[in-house]
Amino acid sequence: MGVVLDLIEAIGRVPTGGTATVELDGAHRIAALDLVTAWCASSGNEIVSVEGVTLTVRHGRSPDPLASLDPAQVPGSRVWVYTNFDCNLACDYCCVRSSPKAERRAIGAERLQQIASEAATAGVRELILTGGEPFLLNDLDALVNSCTDELPTTLLTNGMLFRGARLERLRQMDRSRLTLQVSVDSATAGIHDSHRGAGSWAKAVDGIRIAHDEGFRVKVAATLPADQMHELDPFHAFLDTIGVSREDQVIRALAHRGVADSGIELTVDSLIPEVTITADGVYWHPVAADHDDQFVTRDIFPLADAIAEITRRFVAHRRAADAAAEWFPCA
Repeated sequence: MGVVLDLIEAIGRVPTGGTATVELDGAHRIAALDLVTAWCASSGNEIVSVEGVTLTVRHGRSPDPLASLDPAQVPGSRVWVYTNFDCNLACDYCCVRSSPKAERRAIGAERLQQIASEAATAGVRELILTGGEPFLLNDLDALVNSCTDELPTTLLTNGMLFRGARLERLRQMDRSRLTLQVSVDSATAGIHDSHRGAGSWAKAVDGIRIAHDEGFRVKVAATLPADQMHELDPFHAFLDTIGVSREDQVIRALAHRGVADSGIELTVDSLIPEVTITADGVYWHPVAADHDDQFVTRDIFPLADAIAEITRRFVAHRRAADAAAEWFPCA
């Protein structure tokens, strides 16, 4: 009972949301911890951590980090899958180092079908397929259809390969369940081509026209340096003219990842996670799906367990940040 009395005294000295630390009796550690757990449950306080005999308790309960998120941001509401890493382009800011020389590292039809099936039963609401350039895969229509059979799906592409056999594969995809997202970085060719290669802008814009003509919904995603994020009116106006609705215009800041030599720094602590799967395992976020610092687990399956592990880590990160940011009144 002594540890509870010590804890009551310590908690009384910190504001709500603050933390207090007490030492457990090492000889009776388990019994003392059980007693404190019961006291916290009845008093509305919360155990933050137990390290050896050192116990940290929060005064009051921290808000649920998930409750503050938009439903679309909750980990596992959508799942990203890298179908492959090779690409017909070598963009100078690719976050996962894709290029014509990159190893394919394909997810494969069997794994993707299992991901789609388990996602549907795990509460996932959307699948997002990316690369590399997915249209380099000869079985892409079958891969995509295994996903759209289960869930609404978005397919990211540079839009440059809609011809011949690849156009026929596009035509085999489910227009009612598939959205195409094409990368276009500017309203004119100069900026886009300087990063993605000469002639790529015109081919991407032509790809948007082809996709529209084939009856697909098309989103456009642009990657811009952070200092250009406010200069968007001409770009929005251009996208309006080629039939891309405002809700389908995605603007994101350049991230300092992959081969990019500048951009915003994105870490596990600063990112709301988006469950991301590659042939190598599960990652925190698609922007870092080729980086060890955001690798979560090699175990893709059961998918529900991977989603739960990312959710657990996110909640722990947020609660640790809240504990570190205590109020220290000086007046």
